[in-house]
Amino acid sequence: MQPEIQVLRGSRALGAAQHKVLRNTYLLIALTMIPTVVGALVGMQTSGIVLEHPIVASLVMLAGVVGIQFAIAANRDSALGVVLLLGMTFILGWWLGPMLNYALALRNGPQLVGLAAAGTGGIMLAMSAIATTSKRDFSFMGKFLVVGMVVLLVASLANMFFQLPALSLTISALAIGVFSMFLLHDVSRIVNGGETNYIMAATGVYMSLYNIFANLLHLLMAFGGERD
Repeated sequence: MQPEIQVLRGSRALGAAQHKVLRNTYLLIALTMIPTVVGALVGMQTSGIVLEHPIVASLVMLAGVVGIQFAIAANRDSALGVVLLLGMTFILGWWLGPMLNYALALRNGPQLVGLAAAGTGGIMLAMSAIATTSKRDFSFMGKFLVVGMVVLLVASLANMFFQLPALSLTISALAIGVFSMFLLHDVSRIVNGGETNYIMAATGVYMSLYNIFANLLHLLMAFGGERD
């Protein structure tokens, strides 16, 4: 009986640890919304910086965000990791400024932004529900999703030069699918004990939410934007 009791205790401890990581991840994600919104407001006022040199700005932005993510990973077990994550979300919020300016210039712009936010939240709830209620471990998708993300990145960089509207819309549609699956993958890793650090978990979940929102807003503007 004693070994069985120890096994049961170990299972409960593991479940409690997973619940704690998931709870802290969601709390940190909620916190990241503050610097994101502040950054977006600043970005809307300073969007000319990006619009003057869009390609150079995009490459610098990409390099900066990747660098910050490496810094977050190196400080995942300290408060500095949280500070770096919040700083990154401010920068990414600032990067949304030009898109939000364009969206809000449309007659139904505020509705489109709200719909993109609601859609992103709905995808988050759906993926979280699947990951937490399903008995399957979706971490096997990791390698395929990384390949998909690299393909999207290369296509996006190429389209900076070609400026093909059809390709841009295709990339956005695929990005929503890829990053939705990333959400399922990341939450599943937390639930199954594959990710035990809430800072790293929050970083991955935030990046997926950010990309889903931006690409969903892009599609909504393209197909539902009402211009004066």
